Parts: sequence; C-alpha cells; structure tokens
Amino acid sequence: MRGIGVAGVNRHSAEIGYWLGEPFWGQGIATKAVRALTEYAFAHLDLVRIYGTVFEWNPASARVLEKAGYTYEGRLRKSVTKDGKIIDQLLYAIVREGGN
Repeated sequence: MRGIGVAGVNRHSAEIGYWLGEPFWGQGIATKAVRALTEYAFAHLDLVRIYGTVFEWNPASARVLEKAGYTYEGRLRKSVTKDGKIIDQLLYAIVREGGN
C-alpha cells in the first residue's frame, strides 16, 4: 500500500483516497484497506458519510469502492485535470447506518 487517508472539511463527511503501486494490483489489497479504514473511521470519528471519487477511465478503482460497500452517486462532469486532459470523476459514498 502506498497511501490511504480520510480528510474532510464538513464535520460529519470525509473523503477517502487511496493509491496502490501497479505490482500489487489485483490482489484485493486496496479493497481490504478501504474496508478497514471505513470501519475505523465510522467507529472512531464523528462521521456519517465517507465519499470517494474515481477517474472516469479507472473501473478497477470504482470496483474497489463497490466491493467495500460504497454506492455510485453520480458523475462529476469535467471536474478534474489529469494528464493534461479535463475528465469526469465518478462519485461513490457510504453512509453509516443509524447516523443522524
């Protein structure tokens, strides 16, 4: 695992991000890490919602969030510049059950 974290400007909502080196792809490492961090964040932080975005051309990253229990919420059109191109991001989120 190269990096994973949760941060947020809204008190009860935070963004999750992750990056995994290519030699480790396809081993379930990112999914396990996202699940573990999500469980920890809901148990120890005052969060109700965690969200993450995925570049439109990265279905493997979208699958990581889906397998970790995140739900597709929509497409953020032309929302980021990557490799010199303006592209869409896909928005995923998970909401803590029983959250206010």
